[in-house]
Order: sequence, then structure tokens, then C-alpha cells
Amino acid sequence: MSTGARRVNRTIELLAAGQPVYYVGNHTGAVLTREQGMRDAHTWADYINVGMEHGAFDVAGLDRYLEGLVAGGPTNSGHRTPAVIVEAPVDGSSEAAVRYNAWQFRQILGRGAHGVLLCQAETPDAVRAFVESCRYPCNMIGVGHGLERGARGVGSEPSAAAIWGLDIPGYIAACDPWPLNPDGELLLGIKVESVRGVAHIERMLAVPGIGFAECGPGDLHMSYGVTRIPDRHDPRVVAANERVRAVRAANGVDVGAGRFVSAGALELAPRILVDHLRNQRLILDAEPAGKRLDGQEIIGRNPHGDLRVHGSPACGNLEQFP
Repeated sequence: MSTGARRVNRTIELLAAGQPVYYVGNHTGAVLTREQGMRDAHTWADYINVGMEHGAFDVAGLDRYLEGLVAGGPTNSGHRTPAVIVEAPVDGSSEAAVRYNAWQFRQILGRGAHGVLLCQAETPDAVRAFVESCRYPCNMIGVGHGLERGARGVGSEPSAAAIWGLDIPGYIAACDPWPLNPDGELLLGIKVESVRGVAHIERMLAVPGIGFAECGPGDLHMSYGVTRIPDRHDPRVVAANERVRAVRAANGVDVGAGRFVSAGALELAPRILVDHLRNQRLILDAEPAGKRLDGQEIIGRNPHGDLRVHGSPACGNLEQFP
């Protein structure tokens, strides 16, 4: 952990303070090299999404990338690295699917990632298996109250602890899901992308250990058997989004603002960041003259959580879209 940072995981720090979270990173195409990590160490974003559900499952590259983040750090906020959350390849269609593929979580966490996103989450048993697979058995909060003991084995701590800047005992204690463990630095999320997942959302988000949840509008449209139209959602997808929002709030998931805003959808307009989960656009107040706004033009946040573009405040106007 870098001097001045209160937590290892910047994303958890912001959510606990009631701030929205801004992220970059697509579902595929991540450049996982040490050099890219060094460049990304000063990203304006609060966390970096690494897509391995559809992108290559390149854990050797993830090793090098995280090492580059450390070498290029600390971040502008004083953290050792930006938080890195990885979309795992396995889907959450069943408990068996998750448990048979739990080795993926061990590989991802062993590299030093700060969180994992389980895509295509569909059943509470699958979500429970996900949480248990990511926890060490010695971390006991919640055991007997909706969870069994964790199943993550020891062996990867020397590499993962070095990324987090902790000693091995400190890493084992800290790598536990927040907000289940208030001192935990691990952020586990689920993505609801099917009719079956929507039907089970209340029970899935009742599973202890989940820190955030989101809808996947592309797959959800396909699950409903409809073609997605740019800038517009099918009413059933909008209803599913609202249902997920309500259940998140009722279960204390995404504590605080609970809004994850992706900069990966800038094709909608050069001055807009898009929040698919809440169907909102964040209209930026400033745009570099003659340049398309992208992650290279956004330089950070002020203490109030506002994005800044070349030193100018760049947020505040939220617009609902259909």
C-alpha cells in the first residue's frame, strides 16, 4: 500500500465513501504487457477492467501487466496501483460450473488482481460457490450464515502480496470480500445477463460477499430474443435494470452511489460517458478543443469525486435515456 492511501483497493475506498466509480477496459483486446502497465499506472480511471470472458485467458500477461502497474506507480491518488478487476471466463450458470472452474479464480487472484466479475450469473448456488472459491478458509466472517468456508489454497501469496504491497499474513487477511469483511480489499461482482439470472436476482444478491452487480444489456437483449438497438433498450431490459438496482439497494450491494460508469462506450458521443446499469449519460462540461474525448484526455478527479479534463471540472449533469 502506498503512503497516504487508506486502502489497497481504490474502488472499495470510493464506494465506501458514497462515490461513483469510473472504469476503463473492454471485454476483449487487453494489452497485458509490463510496458502497458507502466503507462496505465496513472490512468484517470478508478479501476481497470480486464476482459477474459471473451478476451484471451492470459495470466502470464496479467502477471507482467500488474508488475508494470507497480513499477509505474504510485497512482495520482497515492495508491500502489489502480484496482484491477478481471472478468473470468467461467459463467455462473450453475454451482457445478463454478466449482469445476474455480481454478480460474485462483489464477486471477494469484497474480494480484483486486477483484473478479462473474459473468452470466444465474443461480444463488453458483454465486455462493464463486464467493467461497475466492476466499481463504481461515477467513471466517459469514461462515455458517449463508456461506461455507473458503476453498482458496495457499501458494500464490508471494506474487499477489507483492502487487498489493503487503506481507503474506497481511495479504491473506486483506484478500477477503468487502463489504462482508469491512476491512477486506477484494471486490467480487456478478453480471446478470439472462432471463434466468433476472428471475433469481433477489436470491443471488442475498449471498454474502458480493460487492457489486450489474446488468449486461447486450446478452440480456439476446436472452429476451430481441435485437439491441443503439442508444435504446427493450422495455424488458430496462425493467430488468431497475429490478437489479432495487435489489442491490435492499441488500447493501454497491454501497454508496453504487454506480459503475464505463468509458468504453464513448462511441455514443465524444463528450459522454455511459452508465448502462442505470441508463444514464454523464455529460461532460468540458471537451479538449478539436479532440475527441477519451481516456487519454481525462486526467483525474478532484476530492469531491468529479472528473477533470485538462484541469477543468468535467461532470455534474446526469441525463436519463430510454
